[in-house]
Amino acid sequence: MSRPGPIKHKAVAFVQRETNAVPLSGLFYCVLYFSLQAVRWHIDLQPWASPTPSLTFEALRFLKYISTSQISCERMNLSSLGGDAETTKKPWSVCLDERFGLIHRIRSKQCRLYSLGLGNDDNQFEVSMAKSGCEVHRFDPSIKSAHIQEGRRLWYHRLSVDWRDPNPAIAAHRLHSNTKKLGTILNEFGHQKIDVLKADVESAEWKILENLILEDVIEQIGQLVFEVHIHWPGFEVSGNDSTVVRYWYSLLRELELKDFRLFHTYKDLSKPQMFLKKAAFNASSCYTLSWVNTRWQ
Repeated sequence: MSRPGPIKHKAVAFVQRETNAVPLSGLFYCVLYFSLQAVRWHIDLQPWASPTPSLTFEALRFLKYISTSQISCERMNLSSLGGDAETTKKPWSVCLDERFGLIHRIRSKQCRLYSLGLGNDDNQFEVSMAKSGCEVHRFDPSIKSAHIQEGRRLWYHRLSVDWRDPNPAIAAHRLHSNTKKLGTILNEFGHQKIDVLKADVESAEWKILENLILEDVIEQIGQLVFEVHIHWPGFEVSGNDSTVVRYWYSLLRELELKDFRLFHTYKDLSKPQMFLKKAAFNASSCYTLSWVNTRWQ
C-alpha cells in the first residue's frame, strides 16, 4: 500500500471557533509538543551528600532519611478496628488516624488495597484488610488460575507488576505476557484510585517506584507500604555504590515532593545485616517503609 503524500496547503482542514480558524495540522503538532514536554524520562537526582562523591556520606544520608519519620501517626494497628481484624506477623503498617482518608473509607467499605508479591504465603495482612472492609487485590504470578476470589472482598490475580509493559513483537517478552505496569492494570481493571499499595517485590521495588513517579500513577495512591532491599542495587539499577545510593535517596525524595510523608520504618533484624554486599553502617538488608499521601481525599 502506497503511503499518502504530504498534505497540500489547500487541503489543510480547519476548526472554526467564532471568527478564528486554527489549522488542525498545527493544532496536532502543538498538542504533541506539549505532551512531549510533560513526559518525564528520568527522575531528578539530588545533589551529592558531600563535595565529592562518597559512599560513606551517601549511605549515612540515606539511612538517616529512611529511619526518620516525617509525620506522626497514632493508630497503625489493624486490631484497633475491632471485628475480625488481626495483628499481622509482618509490620505492614497503615495509618488509621482520623485526619487521613483511609479509616473513613474502611468504615464506609469503599477502600481498595493492591498487594504486589512473589509467591509469599503470608497473606495475613491482606485477609485482615479484607475483613476490615477493603476490596483487596493481590497480584502474584505464581498462582495456578488467572483469577481467584476468596471471600467477598479478596481476589488473587496471576499477574506480576513491572516497570514496563511487555512488547509482543519481542519473543522474550511474550514469555512474560502476564507482566504489566501498575498503570496498565489500573486502566484494565477500571480503577481510578488505590487507598493502599503494599509491595514486597524482592529488589524490583526501585524501578517500579520510579515508573509510578514518572507516569504520575503515584498520585492515585493513598498510602504506600513497601519493602526496600539494600544488600544489592536492585534490578536494572546501575552505577558504582555511591551512585546507586544517591539514586535510591533521590527516588524517595521524589515521593516527598509528591506530598508523601514517611510515618513508619521497620528495620528487619532477622535478615542479613548488609549494605551493598558489605556488613557496614549498622544497616539491615531489608526495611519496610510506610508512607501516607497527605493530599489524599
